[in-house]
Amino acid sequence: MTQELYKQKKSLELSWEQEYNESGRYTLDMVKIDDKIREIVTEIKLEEARTAHRVNQIEEAKAEVSIAT
Repeated sequence: MTQELYKQKKSLELSWEQEYNESGRYTLDMVKIDDKIREIVTEIKLEEARTAHRVNQIEEAKAEVSIAT
C-alpha cells in the first residue's frame, strides 16, 4: 500500500511540474495538485505509523514469549 502511495505522489509531482512548464506560473490546478500531494503524504505517514506499530507489537510479543520459555 505504501508503495502505491509513493507512486501516486510521484505522479502528482510530475503533473505539477508539467503544469508549471506549460504555464510558467503558479496556477489553480497546481494548488489542487499541492493539496492532493499533502493528502497523500499524510496517508503515507499514517500507513508507516501503522506498520511501525505492528512491528513493535510483534517485537513485544516475541520478548514475552522468550521470557516465558
